[in-house]
Amino acid sequence: MQSIAGVVTIVQEGRFQLVDDDGVGHHFLCDRALESGQLPSLLQRWVRVCCTHPADVIGHVATKILLEECP
Repeated sequence: MQSIAGVVTIVQEGRFQLVDDDGVGHHFLCDRALESGQLPSLLQRWVRVCCTHPADVIGHVATKILLEECP
């Protein structure tokens, strides 16, 4: 499993976008275990997302979201 850190810039239902330090946008779908209703509170926050990248999904599947200090 990999992780990606950055700022959450877009939130919509069970998906969100994170922009990393290099300015690259990463798109995520929430795993069933995550509460997608909590995503709006992460908007403009620095987080680390633990994720998988299944072959049948465009983007990543977020399995855990951790709040982090901005570097």
